Amino acid sequence: MQRYSIDALDDEVEGSIIVSCQPVVGGPLDKDKIVTALALACIDGGAKALRIEGAKRVSALRRASKVPIIGIVKRDIPGSDVRITPTLDDVEALALAGANIIAFDATDRVRPIAREKIIEAIRGNDCYAMADCACLKDVHFALAHDVEFVGTTLSGYVEGKTPDEPDYEFLAAASKIAARVIAEGRYNTPQRAREARRLGAWSVTVGTALTRLETMTNWFVESVSRSETEYMLAYKTRQARR
Repeated sequence: MQRYSIDALDDEVEGSIIVSCQPVVGGPLDKDKIVTALALACIDGGAKALRIEGAKRVSALRRASKVPIIGIVKRDIPGSDVRITPTLDDVEALALAGANIIAFDATDRVRPIAREKIIEAIRGNDCYAMADCACLKDVHFALAHDVEFVGTTLSGYVEGKTPDEPDYEFLAAASKIAARVIAEGRYNTPQRAREARRLGAWSVTVGTALTRLETMTNWFVESVSRSETEYMLAYKTRQARR
């Protein structure tokens, strides 16, 4: 397995794009070979690291590429809303598959295994930890436990309605206290990614805009679709100009 020092990751990934290759679950692209192809295409386009869900897919990408991989496992646990790498078995599986960094839900919520135990397991498997955070309280927890990478991943997804815009305020605040903050969560245009870097992000993760074609197509469809009222107004305008 390809190992990276922190200095090497700084040289390789800082200031770049990380692509999260997680297709729509159950969709036409949700196949192991297609995920590998998507990831390799993104690398050809200049992505310097990948965020991959599932040990099997991490293993496939590790065989296909030497780029740094952030591994996660998503699963539903009865009695808990924590879904990102919630168990010690998940950590071990990702490490064995070849992940360099293992991301976990760092929020202070009911969970099957304490956050401290997850961090300990990641280190015990010779990987770096990434804390997927929802607020500054989560970031402070991560820093108190010497977690190497902090992500804004869960901002807007823990409670209430998810906003359309990235949480720039959270990103800016986190970047002032943590050395390696990965901007993640609705950074779906080049302009938003550039703003993340301006605010201090170490790197920017892009997912939906690059690997979920169903969602992206729907954005375009909705943008050009007109309500019946809008259609009639446009029709009357055209008629009046004749």
